[in-house]
Amino acid sequence: MLAQFINHIDAKFAFLKEKRLLLACSGGVDSVVLAHLCIHSGLDITLAHCNFNLRAKESDDDALFVQNLADQLGIGCKIKSFDTKQYIQDHGGSVQMAARELRYKWFNEILDAEGFGYVMTAHHADDSLETFLINLSRGTGIDGLSGIPIKNGRVVRPLLDFSRKDILDYANAESIEWRKDSSNAESKYLRNKIRQEIAPKLKELHPTFLENFKKTQTHLHQTSTMIQNHIDRLKDGLFEKAKGHFKIKIESLNNLAPLDAYLYQLFNAYGFTEWKDVKGLLSGMSGKEVHSQTHRLIKDREYLLLSKKDDKNNEVFVVSENDTSIDFPVLLKIEEVKAIEETAKNVVFLDKEKLNYPLMLRNWEKGDYFYPFGMNGKKKLSKFFKDEKVDVLSKEKQWLLCSDKNVVWVIGRRLDERYKVDGSTKDILKITFSV
Repeated sequence: MLAQFINHIDAKFAFLKEKRLLLACSGGVDSVVLAHLCIHSGLDITLAHCNFNLRAKESDDDALFVQNLADQLGIGCKIKSFDTKQYIQDHGGSVQMAARELRYKWFNEILDAEGFGYVMTAHHADDSLETFLINLSRGTGIDGLSGIPIKNGRVVRPLLDFSRKDILDYANAESIEWRKDSSNAESKYLRNKIRQEIAPKLKELHPTFLENFKKTQTHLHQTSTMIQNHIDRLKDGLFEKAKGHFKIKIESLNNLAPLDAYLYQLFNAYGFTEWKDVKGLLSGMSGKEVHSQTHRLIKDREYLLLSKKDDKNNEVFVVSENDTSIDFPVLLKIEEVKAIEETAKNVVFLDKEKLNYPLMLRNWEKGDYFYPFGMNGKKKLSKFFKDEKVDVLSKEKQWLLCSDKNVVWVIGRRLDERYKVDGSTKDILKITFSV
């Protein structure tokens, strides 16, 4: 197995050779064998062990075993103790989910703080089969059937080409010791039930069942990659970049078939799960929204707007009479000039005497109105935005320059008629907005 492992590293994981690597080691046979294989392959590894304190003395003995293993191999070791039961009380979820969250949060902290390139886990081919069956039993798409990826961000899994039998045979042949986790024998966990009762029956169907399964997963992964490449190209044409968000034409989405499958592929990466609601946006009222934990989808006339969640800024920023520039929340250059020069949407000329300092910068709010430059009478900003075809997200991020409670400038769009330069103006103020 060692020769196969070295060849496997050369073929698929050569990028690991120049990196410091963190190896997630439970003390079980899989991670202990991976540690031995890495040492014999010349990889620079440090063991990382999580003590979840779920099995009393057994958990502490596992941690001691991993520390002793590191000492025997002459490598570093990091051990972290967690109050997993308290974490579950505070955050909810299952034991397995809590352990996963705690484990990877800690791994990422080490990677960021200490310059490790990747964290290695000892998942193998049988783990991938079990994951496939779990996902199949719960209902899943092609991604859920494609198995555990060999690389996911900074997590790598170099044992996925090897079976549990391969690992056990190597451990026995090399007289390697390991710890047995008593919880692996408990059939109350779905994965254990599949491992103990279902997977063995499937392997009885054909002597090379696991090898055939690995080939099937390779085909599924290749198909998934083809689909993703198609979706990426489709997004290039569908997702129109706007300021801080994407605009997607609803007519173009409605032309896709099967629509449900395309909506999933296009928006799944942004955390959306309520697909009936997402589809409902296409025929819904303008202004209707669907939220994921990280993103918003908004119906805006003939478009869907996709953006990261961003709390509306209700702060007010002061502009004093002596300010010559503003760096936040918008970039403004303020100067006194002798005469009006060429105007543009990002440049206004004001009668300084008509301003009451300090001026204020704030976001647009419902009910705001102004007197648009060049027009008679006032106009609600909501009506102005509608006439200008300003989308919902751009409205939310629109900044106003105000004097007292009056809107002086809808920044980057329109000056207020009341503050324009006229024949009686003595001091002209020029303000330039940099996008």
